[in-house]
Amino acid sequence: MSPHRIAVDWSRCDGHGLCARLLAERIALDDWGFPVVSPAPLTDDDLGRARAVVRACPQLALRIEHT
Repeated sequence: MSPHRIAVDWSRCDGHGLCARLLAERIALDDWGFPVVSPAPLTDDDLGRARAVVRACPQLALRIEHT
């Protein structure tokens, strides 16, 4: 396991849902379309894809944190 996780900057997130479409196994959407991120650390296999999702966020609301 990688000691990283995905975090959301709630002051930026507009609930577009792109993150959940790109990384559905780690991010779900709540009833209002905002991301619900798994608190589990990213696997080494997921880390590269998670970085791509962070870059794809239209509001720059996602980041990868070291845990």
